[in-house]
Amino acid sequence: MKMSSSDIVLSKENDRKSIRSFLVRELKPKGKLFTPFNLISVPVIIMGIIIIVIRFAKGLGAVTNLTQETPWGLWIGFDVVTGVAFAGGAYVITFMVYILNLRQYHTIVRVTVLNGFLAYVFYAGALLLDLGKPWNVINPIIGNSFGVSSVLFLVAWHFLLYMIAELIEFSPAIAEWLGAKRARKILSGMTLGAVILGITLSTLHQSGLGALYLMAKEKIHPLWYSEFIPILFFVSSIFAGLSMVIFEGSISYKVFSDQISAKDHKSHHNIIHGLAKVCTITMFVYLFLQILAFVHGKNYEYLGTRMGNWYLAEMLGFVLLPMILFFYSYRKRNLLIIKVAAIVTMLGIIINRLNVTIIGYNWDAAVQYYPTWKEIVVTLTIIFIEIWIFRWIINRMPVLREAPSWAKY
Repeated sequence: MKMSSSDIVLSKENDRKSIRSFLVRELKPKGKLFTPFNLISVPVIIMGIIIIVIRFAKGLGAVTNLTQETPWGLWIGFDVVTGVAFAGGAYVITFMVYILNLRQYHTIVRVTVLNGFLAYVFYAGALLLDLGKPWNVINPIIGNSFGVSSVLFLVAWHFLLYMIAELIEFSPAIAEWLGAKRARKILSGMTLGAVILGITLSTLHQSGLGALYLMAKEKIHPLWYSEFIPILFFVSSIFAGLSMVIFEGSISYKVFSDQISAKDHKSHHNIIHGLAKVCTITMFVYLFLQILAFVHGKNYEYLGTRMGNWYLAEMLGFVLLPMILFFYSYRKRNLLIIKVAAIVTMLGIIINRLNVTIIGYNWDAAVQYYPTWKEIVVTLTIIFIEIWIFRWIINRMPVLREAPSWAKY
């Protein structure tokens, strides 16, 4: 039966009203507003946005301690270099599920990919804050000034392509949220290709970030500089990412417990124990490579110095110790110790990346770089906004909860 023009107009009007009501319903806050996290994060975010406006209005010097001698500070050392390591859980978990076919980890794929995608988007965005001329961010991508053979060109393209790959990996959840059955079918068919591309890009740019520092041999302390930096960055991204999965997963397991099915509740502990085993193995490999780099660099003379003691604290307290804790907790199936080991490991990754990028960088300079309180507030702002968006998505899309029945066939 052919519709009249008035029926078509009415149908379009109803569609617009339906979309409008859907957006209003989904944008409406869910849950309690006055929670400890909200009360802490909102003032920090407001202050951070004000500082960001000042930064773009008056330049880097107005809010940071960056100089021509130290152009990379907290926003690169923590927001980007450290943050990307923590986002490594996405490529590790997708590799385990889609390539190794370890289906027991399939329940955490979406939340891990979402966490990784948001991390890359926000930490790539943090690069704009660190550039004196933010509009020049396009230069590494087009090869301008640096050339297509530079490591920065490689890393820039890997970042861009990997964010697209992760978006495709997560897109079936968006289609299910919108009820787009046809789009969901198409996007699901693209998932495996996106996973393979994403894993390939990750293994390259995780090491590529370390390769950026190969050109700074005269500036980085010998205890943290070696030809193995790219390999060390790559290997450490594995247990760094999985430790973040354990940490973030344990919090999500409690905060969003009502969205997790009874079957997934039962498998949670087994998943955590399995990740602890992988962390133990990769940390052993990392420690072995660190010892190899130390012996190869013949850095024995630095052990009795202040920097040498700090290096030993990192290796023994934040690599060897959590590795033993992971091993012990896996053998004894002790979930609490696994969580403690994950937190210690994350602290160790932060220390290692800051040692390479800030503490051990220009370590013998007359004037040392220290981040201002404004730099710290902006960093916290980026993290808090990312958590807000993560929480908003979790509460609306089928990330932790099961997909709708029509999407299972």
